[in-house]
Amino acid sequence: MKYLEEYRDAEIAKSLIARIRARATRRWTLMEVCGGQTHTIVRQGLDELLQGAVEMIHGPGCPVCVTPLEQIDKALAIAARPKVIFTSFGDMLRVPGSDSDLQQVRARGGDVRVVYSPLDALALAQRHPDQEVVFFAVGFETTAPANAMAVWRARDLNVKNFSVLVSHVTVPPAITAILDAPGNRVQGFLAAGHVCAVMGWEEYEPIAAKYTVPIIVTGFEPVDILEGISMAVSQLEGGRHEVENQYARSVHRRGTPPARARVQQVFEMTDRRWRGIGEIPMSGLRLREEFSAYDAERRFGVADIRVAEPEACKAGDVLTGRLKPTQCPSFGTRCTPEQPLGAPMVSTEGACSAYYSIVKHRAAEAAPAAQ
Repeated sequence: MKYLEEYRDAEIAKSLIARIRARATRRWTLMEVCGGQTHTIVRQGLDELLQGAVEMIHGPGCPVCVTPLEQIDKALAIAARPKVIFTSFGDMLRVPGSDSDLQQVRARGGDVRVVYSPLDALALAQRHPDQEVVFFAVGFETTAPANAMAVWRARDLNVKNFSVLVSHVTVPPAITAILDAPGNRVQGFLAAGHVCAVMGWEEYEPIAAKYTVPIIVTGFEPVDILEGISMAVSQLEGGRHEVENQYARSVHRRGTPPARARVQQVFEMTDRRWRGIGEIPMSGLRLREEFSAYDAERRFGVADIRVAEPEACKAGDVLTGRLKPTQCPSFGTRCTPEQPLGAPMVSTEGACSAYYSIVKHRAAEAAPAAQ
């Protein structure tokens, strides 16, 4: 299949690994921002194949993982109300709140439904005018255009029983926060291709220049990632710090202008809290005042909910690369996919979930050999 099989080609991958090892005169530390990239790196063992030349640190690019506990609690409070249909992507249902999750709310009789698009939620609102329909709008810039379009359409169609619980965050402020953090070790970034497909990479250029770090827009297949790492290492070895685009088959410098325009029409920047990290100034999106009638926080009076993150969950340290998931004391014991302490163990893009699956797989492989 074009643009897929060739990016999984083992011989190409081997040649890229050899190129990286030959080019690296020291061990460089890179961060892949996206959780999808993390899963490819861990599942394919790319981090182990590059040991000694490159250390990969897993970043905060899992949208479910960075959604803070207080946003989950707001969702739970809304979903438990009568005459409310609460809609969400499926991977949010098992993310633990302070004392429950959306799946448990549904088990207790709450009308919680999985949808595949915010426009599906809007259609539900049109079919059920006697009920409030809420969509949990989480994610990075990738999902923002669809959520913006749903709100825009709701206004156009005068659908008054539809609202969104907004928990959008954006990537560039997170990269800046990581680079500003005391003890930062990251020397270059693999930026998430799907985010840049929407937003482009213009916002990354001043970051690369100010902090003298290469930022490589990268896809998600093994060859994509290895080529992105190779480009980053070449820059570091050559003393360069630029934004480069490995994912040229899908990403352009200005992204997708119509999608960007719709996001800017509906949303504006705001301070936003991140799970385990705290507040990052001007790192999130909120509805503009002219769309405030569709803001579920205002409609249901939950904006003031504030809760502390559990100390046992080291999500913040994992999401900023200070800890590998296996270094968390709760990993695989108090925290498993069946009984997660935090979102990184739940999400299909979470670093803890990725490590747990590979550790379990390797243990299963080793068991027959030990017998």
